[in-house]
Amino acid sequence: MLSAVIITFLVGYTLIVFEHPLKLDKTVPALLMAALCWAFISWGELPSFNYHMEEVELKDSLLHHLGSTAEILFFLIGAMTIIELIELHNGFSIITNQIKTRNKAKLLWIISIMAFFLSATLDNLASILVIVSLLRRIVPRRKERIWFLSMAVLSANAGGAWSPIGDVTTTMLWINDKVSTIGLIKNLILPSIVCMLVPTFLAARMKPFRGDITATLNLGPDVAGEKKLDSSKTMFFVGISGLIFVPIFKTLTHLPPYMGMMLSLAIVWMVAEYIKPYTPFDNKKRYYFSAQRAMTKIEMPSILFFLGILLAVAAVESLGILHTLADQLDTYIPNRDVVIILMGMFSALFDNVPLVAASMGMYDLPMDDRIWHFIAYSAGTGGSMMIIGSAAGVAAMGMEKIDFIWYFKRLSFLAFMGFISGAGVYLLLAPYLH
Repeated sequence: MLSAVIITFLVGYTLIVFEHPLKLDKTVPALLMAALCWAFISWGELPSFNYHMEEVELKDSLLHHLGSTAEILFFLIGAMTIIELIELHNGFSIITNQIKTRNKAKLLWIISIMAFFLSATLDNLASILVIVSLLRRIVPRRKERIWFLSMAVLSANAGGAWSPIGDVTTTMLWINDKVSTIGLIKNLILPSIVCMLVPTFLAARMKPFRGDITATLNLGPDVAGEKKLDSSKTMFFVGISGLIFVPIFKTLTHLPPYMGMMLSLAIVWMVAEYIKPYTPFDNKKRYYFSAQRAMTKIEMPSILFFLGILLAVAAVESLGILHTLADQLDTYIPNRDVVIILMGMFSALFDNVPLVAASMGMYDLPMDDRIWHFIAYSAGTGGSMMIIGSAAGVAAMGMEKIDFIWYFKRLSFLAFMGFISGAGVYLLLAPYLH
């Protein structure tokens, strides 16, 4: 049965990797392999272990892993609901309406810096949704727009690496007490900035970013069918403040992060219940600006994918396979920094969520060990080398129909230069920061 678990995991992982050619949503194989892996463990009466490698009952082990997974899922559901509430009230127009430049190089720097900090505050996926909305308003030609959007993907992934809520992988490490908020920011802010600056600096000198945007800008509060709302500013600042408050709440109370997210969601939800989007406002239209509607817009397939993949990795981990793999890697590649750089490169081809989940089962290291920070950086930024390597890239690919080969030919080298430059900065600074 041990072989059956490993084969099921490898087959399921392969189906996830080839999601686009197979036209099969990755949620399906993730849920299948989670259920089958645990079924094989049950049928084979194989031993199951907790994190301290003490033998425990299968049911207790599964419940333990489900609890750890649920912490991440509820955290994500809360964050996604807050972001969707801000979007329903056109809150992000507070940012987008401020951009008026037509110069391509200047706009590139604005978009890159905006994506970097938005990603750290929201997450890299949400920041790309905001950037797509912005670019459709100010860069009418798709051939020009996809260049800016692709560079935004690089910056958003770099920005998400140094924030505990900036990327699913950093959130996983944070919730599982592998990294702290202060430790993550202190160790990764400079490498992440370099990871954003290097490709942006190189791209600004490339032909696609020379001159001005070829069409007249159409800026203003009512462009693209958007209606300026009285509630936009309030919902934007309340929502963003709620997200920023989550790490503060964890530091003050030492409670799991999802508790802080539930508190922030409750406050933002309450504000949404009473605020009037415009005057006069008919309460019959309240649903269109409510948390109930925001929840219908959440990417539930993504939530279920995380459920499936994390439980599948937990099944493999519970058998001690990941610890054995870590020992083998240490034998054949003694330098763990090299292993983690390779992990970052592999995250461009494979989903970074199971890679990080696996790494948490491979290494038994204290919180804020330099290895955890390097994993957060590599998994968060390495995915930029392929359009399918990150949630932000997949979202951009779907919304603007960015071709895989087009991205590979034009952006992968820039992404690699940013990734390896930031990794070099991290390795140089790590001895002084730890």
